[in-house]
Amino acid sequence: MEYRRLGKSGLQLSVISFGSWVSFHKQINDSIADELMGIAYDNGINFFDNAEVYALGESEKMMGRVLKQKKWDRTSYTVSSKVFFGWRGKENKPNQTGLSRKHIIEACNEALQRLQVDYLDLYYCHRPDKNSPVEEVVWAMNHLMQQGKILYWGTSEWSGVEIMEAHRAAAQYHLIGPTMEQPEYNLFNRHKLENEYLQIFKTVGLGTTIWSPLASGLLTGKYNNGIPEGSRLSIPGFEWLKDKTYAEEKLSKMHAYEILAKELNVTMAALSVAWCIKNPHVTTAILGATKKEQLLENMKSLEVLPLLTNEIMEQIDTIFGTKPRSPEF
Repeated sequence: MEYRRLGKSGLQLSVISFGSWVSFHKQINDSIADELMGIAYDNGINFFDNAEVYALGESEKMMGRVLKQKKWDRTSYTVSSKVFFGWRGKENKPNQTGLSRKHIIEACNEALQRLQVDYLDLYYCHRPDKNSPVEEVVWAMNHLMQQGKILYWGTSEWSGVEIMEAHRAAAQYHLIGPTMEQPEYNLFNRHKLENEYLQIFKTVGLGTTIWSPLASGLLTGKYNNGIPEGSRLSIPGFEWLKDKTYAEEKLSKMHAYEILAKELNVTMAALSVAWCIKNPHVTTAILGATKKEQLLENMKSLEVLPLLTNEIMEQIDTIFGTKPRSPEF
């Protein structure tokens, strides 16, 4: 396993990590979660990603049960949660969502209980909150750090301007700004990491724990001939994900990509994850899996990485046509 520092921090994360979105509680049970997390940990993965909103808190409870049973040395792994959406769904009342100091602190305490841990290594603002002053967010996160309840805080799907606003507020009050961002990053979605955040990487530094490296499974090729039963795009309630992912213009590129993968004698899944971690600004790529075979296959991306020569990277760019124009500084 390869490990990378999270931005300018001293924390090292495995370049491949394991997440629970969609799969935990909705697609897999405790025994499968136990098996998959065990495989991940035994192969050097040291970051397990979660959030209050995943399966309305049940995902964190499931991961917490597995962690308690595993009895791993707490210093040997990192675990995260995210705050914004709340976990009560349609039952959410005022102050049970967003980034007010009240919700940030209460959500953290609830996440600690569900995950059955004393502290969170990483804690994210799951989305920006237009109704909460950025100073309030920064102070709340620093308060939790001072209490030892979180070690690093960051953002997810924030714009570059919003991230720098948080750093401005932190500098003004001599506080700690966001260490990491969790953006979507894959061959269909490249703008933030390859364009918008470039100046932030150069100045204050930014770790990235990217999600959906396989574009919800589209980049594995399993949707090339329709939507298989039991896949995440077939789950009731995730129609928005299906509409976003399963587009004809995207599918049309997959056939040429499949040919390239066969020429390299690798799977499209391993190739797609390898392409993500080829970017040095990616600290870790979060994998989701419902089967042992899926997880083991996706972890082969480390073996595929050396095959990604400049020529192959250019071929991939040509196939997808999604490379953003470089900003002019």
